[in-house]
Amino acid sequence: MFDPLQLAALTAVHRRGSFDLAAADLGITQPAVSQRIKALEDRAGVLLIRRSSPSVATAAGLRLIRHFDEVVLLERQAAADLPGVQTGAVTLRIAVNADSLATWVMPALVQVPDVLFDLVIDDQDFSQDWLRRGEVVAAVTSHAGPLQGCDTLPLGALRYVATASPGYVARWFAEGVTAQTLARAPALTFSDKDQLQAQWVAARGLGLRSGFPSHRIASTQGFVDACLHGLGWGLNPEPLVAPHLAAGRLVELVPGAALDVALHWQFARLTAAAIRPLTLAMRAAAAQMLRLQ
Repeated sequence: MFDPLQLAALTAVHRRGSFDLAAADLGITQPAVSQRIKALEDRAGVLLIRRSSPSVATAAGLRLIRHFDEVVLLERQAAADLPGVQTGAVTLRIAVNADSLATWVMPALVQVPDVLFDLVIDDQDFSQDWLRRGEVVAAVTSHAGPLQGCDTLPLGALRYVATASPGYVARWFAEGVTAQTLARAPALTFSDKDQLQAQWVAARGLGLRSGFPSHRIASTQGFVDACLHGLGWGLNPEPLVAPHLAAGRLVELVPGAALDVALHWQFARLTAAAIRPLTLAMRAAAAQMLRLQ
C-alpha cells in the first residue's frame, strides 16, 4: 500500500508546479513535501518528479497520481453508502475546451454539490490527451472513440458561425469571401491548436496556398469582442453571437455556412460510478445547448 499523504504530496507538486505551492495547498512545510516525495520515490524505486521549473511528474509519477485520484473517488463512493461516515468536498479534475466552458459547462458544474472542480482548459481535439495520461478523470473531447479503460457518451454538436462586424466585412470582403480576400483579411486564432478557422475555409473549398493572416487571442469572449470591434473575423459559438447577429452588430461571412463540432464526454470506466452525478449533469446541460447529431 502506498502512503496517501505521500501520494497527495506528489499530486500537489505536479499540479501546482512547485514544492512551495504544493506545501501551501497541503498546509505543511516545503521540507515536509520534499521528505514525503523522497520517501515515495524510495518506495517506488524510480524518479517520480522532475525537479525543474515547473516541477512535473515522470511517467511513473503520473501513474501514481492517477492511482491516487481513483482511490480518493472510490473511497468517497464507498463512504456515501455508509450513513455514519462524514465526507468533505472532493476535487474532480476534468479537461474542457474553452468554448464549452463559456456556453454550457458552467450550468452543469453548479448542479453537482460537494465537489471542487479543477478545470484543465484545452482544445477539444487535444483534451483527450489529458485523460490518456491519467491527469483528469474525464474530458469533453471531439474524439468519439474511447481510450482503453474509458467510456464515451455523445453530447451533441456545438455550432460555430464565421462572424465579423458589418464595417469589417465592408472593408475586407467587398468583393466577396474568396481565396484572395481571405489571404488579406485578418482572422482570429485561439492558439496553435485552433484549427476551426482553417476547417471552415477548407469546407468552403477556398484553398489558400499560404494560409491567412491572424491575430492570436486565447479567450472565447475575446473572440466575440474582437469581432464586434472589427479587429478580425473568426468562428464563434452560435449561442454567444446569436443576439449580436439578430441586432446586426455582427454578420455571417457566408450566410448559412455554419460549422458543427461534435463533442463527447469521455471518462475513466473505473471511476464512472463515482462521477455519475457529474456525468448526468453534463449530459443534461449539453442537451439544452448543443445540437443533436
